[in-house]
Amino acid sequence: MTSARSRFLIPTLTTLIMLAILVGLGTWQIYRLHWKQGILKQIAASEAAPPAPLTPDPASYAKVSATGRFRFDLAVQFGADVRDTNTGPTMGTYQIVPLQRDGAPTVLVDRGWVPQQSATAVDDPTGVVSVTGYVRPGDTQHWFSPTDDTASRQFYTLDPAAIGAAVGVRNVLPFTLVALGPANGASYPAPAQHLPRPPNNHLSYVITWYGLAVALVVIFGAWVRKAQRS
Repeated sequence: MTSARSRFLIPTLTTLIMLAILVGLGTWQIYRLHWKQGILKQIAASEAAPPAPLTPDPASYAKVSATGRFRFDLAVQFGADVRDTNTGPTMGTYQIVPLQRDGAPTVLVDRGWVPQQSATAVDDPTGVVSVTGYVRPGDTQHWFSPTDDTASRQFYTLDPAAIGAAVGVRNVLPFTLVALGPANGASYPAPAQHLPRPPNNHLSYVITWYGLAVALVVIFGAWVRKAQRS
């Protein structure tokens, strides 16, 4: 009897430890699921609400509006992105333009995606304009970041301070205003159509971890039954 108990002791303890880990991971993903759902609800509410006036220190990804004049002579290109167009997959970049505001610091505006080669003209409005968008925090360059080409004004890191210094804009705000607008294939740039939403895959993770826990119990039970017969 003692030898039989010792035979099952280590496998049982090992199974219990593994079961506790799997259940713990599944439960943690449930908390993450509720947390992510709350964030998505906040983003949806912010997107549906009217934009707030831009302040010097807005919350990240807040929906805001700003008024000023675009300095298209200081525009730069950011990143590289391939999109499907009427002529097929097309390489393009994002147009970043300083928006000069009376009595307020300049803010860089990401006006949207522009194809590198297109017969469609780019819409560059003149005079005072009002821009509605969301606040995107500034990025920092990392070891594996592509090198910015300041001579041709092609940037791969969206660092407002670095971009501002490259085009001679002082006191630029430390974030970018990403313009929001409807899809319009008749003109470019193509602005963002909604606020960014983080992926929510936590439910699949819950099913995975709990499913592994159930499978572990079934396998252990089958092993016990087989061991008892032998």
